[in-house]
Amino acid sequence: MRFDDSLKTVLSADMSTSFGAQSTWRQLVDLMGRGRGPSNGEALACLRALRPDIPEPIRASSARALAFAAPDAALVGFFAEDSLAIAAPVLRTATLDAGDWIALLPRLTPAGRSVLRHRRDLPPAVGRALESFGSTDFVLGHPKPAVSSDAVMDVPVDAVAVGEDPVASQAPAAPSAPSPDTPLSASPFMTLGMIARGLPFVAEALRHAAEPGEPTSQASDTAMPEPVSTASPAPERFEISDLVKRIDAFNRDRVVPEVAPATAAAPPEAFRYETDAAGVIRWVDGVSRAALIGVSVAHAARQGEVQIDGVAVGGYRRRSPFEAARLQVGGLSNAAGSWRVSGVPVFDEGSGRFIGFRGSARRPRRDEMAELAVAPEKANSPVSDLLRQLVHELRTPTNAIAGFAELIETELLGPVAPTYRDRATTIRRQASDLLAAIDDLDIAARIEGHALDLRPTVVPVLPLLNAVVHDLTPLAALRGAHVMVDPSAGPCEIAGDDRAVERLVSRLLATLVSASSKDEMLMVGVEATAGEVCIGFDRPRSLAVHAANILLSIDTEREHEREGAPLLGTGFALRLAQNFAVELGGHLAFGPDRLTLRLPAVATERSERVLDGLR
Repeated sequence: MRFDDSLKTVLSADMSTSFGAQSTWRQLVDLMGRGRGPSNGEALACLRALRPDIPEPIRASSARALAFAAPDAALVGFFAEDSLAIAAPVLRTATLDAGDWIALLPRLTPAGRSVLRHRRDLPPAVGRALESFGSTDFVLGHPKPAVSSDAVMDVPVDAVAVGEDPVASQAPAAPSAPSPDTPLSASPFMTLGMIARGLPFVAEALRHAAEPGEPTSQASDTAMPEPVSTASPAPERFEISDLVKRIDAFNRDRVVPEVAPATAAAPPEAFRYETDAAGVIRWVDGVSRAALIGVSVAHAARQGEVQIDGVAVGGYRRRSPFEAARLQVGGLSNAAGSWRVSGVPVFDEGSGRFIGFRGSARRPRRDEMAELAVAPEKANSPVSDLLRQLVHELRTPTNAIAGFAELIETELLGPVAPTYRDRATTIRRQASDLLAAIDDLDIAARIEGHALDLRPTVVPVLPLLNAVVHDLTPLAALRGAHVMVDPSAGPCEIAGDDRAVERLVSRLLATLVSASSKDEMLMVGVEATAGEVCIGFDRPRSLAVHAANILLSIDTEREHEREGAPLLGTGFALRLAQNFAVELGGHLAFGPDRLTLRLPAVATERSERVLDGLR
């Protein structure tokens, strides 16, 4: 599709509703900003017509998104017409030719040109063009015909900051007025004269500088100065320009000693710890002790700025070793961040009494996080927000495609030839797979951005497993495999969000079924232990040969060609399930023959704490 066709498609969309107007705005800005459509007059006219109906946060978000694109001069000029909060991100990051910048400068407000003055990557010609706007940007809008001492004092602070001489001449000629198409800034600013009049020595200088027969300055109220003898020399006038020159000379001549930049110490990657018999950490080595001393591994609830998941709690209650428990430490110490904690119980050699845990902690590996196949980003980067925005933009048209395909497949609009009905079935099935992948991306982005919305509910396990197995019957038949829930499993309930638990179990079991082979039996077992519900899944033969770290990194490029396989890969689906289980207060363990999903059970002290955390 050509660029013009893309723009025509967007411009032909329904813009009568608020959602339609916002969607059209985002698509037009994205097409023109990324060079997939020209910034012609029709598209810009549509954006100008939509701008009054688009909320300012939406316009600001579109402006920030252009930092990752390459907008042309027309689109940069359009955003520069908006408020400074919206224009500034575009003006700070846009890359244009010198000629385009110079042509755009007269259209900018003084505040917009001040943004460009702080850039150091503009061509020299643009810098010289900005200097020519000094009188327009830095002089008050109503100059007096004569320059008095008070008028000299009324120089904007910006003029002093850039080092311009506000009293280049005492001639009464007014500064050149801006061009008619140059908007003026509506932002008030404090002048240096207003500040200086409040200083005692300035008021005294103005009082002595008054000429005979002239009234004194405002600082001396209504009193008249004593006449000055003609034989006496003329008093020295107090000029702000002298003060400005002295400041410039001081800044120019002073010597600043060079200080070597301090190298930031690398954050620690591991630490050791010991607890007492009550599970309270009493000794830490390798990181700051203040954040961890006093934290108990026997409770999964938040403890100040520290929170540990149920894996360590279960190990403490069973007095058994545990590993890869998730620990989150807040604050500004070097212990802040995410950790994976392991520990072993310690018993007294003489009496055999349990005396505590000893263990270590390490930073999580990349394969232990539900990340996309992109370069790792910083924790405060906007990647998760941009990903959630992308998911929102993809879900609506994909739902529409699936809906229209279903209309054709079921012949609700009239008879359809068998060939087209088969194609509609294929489109609907592929759209459903795409929607499942979009939902997985949405969950991964919410987990990464700590924006997962969970509610406290009770989930019966056996009805949930039977419903999931029934929904996966077509996929199991396609693979020639069989899925069965262990009939000996007793009734038990999970404490957690019912929608999240169903999503976790269904996606995990679908990943295992899609990897199974013909005549293979997958058994799902349920066991209720102290405070936990353990759901065990048999590993398919194709996945049983891989270790856990290799299994989590399987993202074969040709895997999606198998019908029913996860669109984002088996490794991504398992990493997502692992992190999803942690968010629900549980853990996903990889055994040699089975995958064990542990989630908090109902009617236990731990489940009450989990439900309190969800509330």
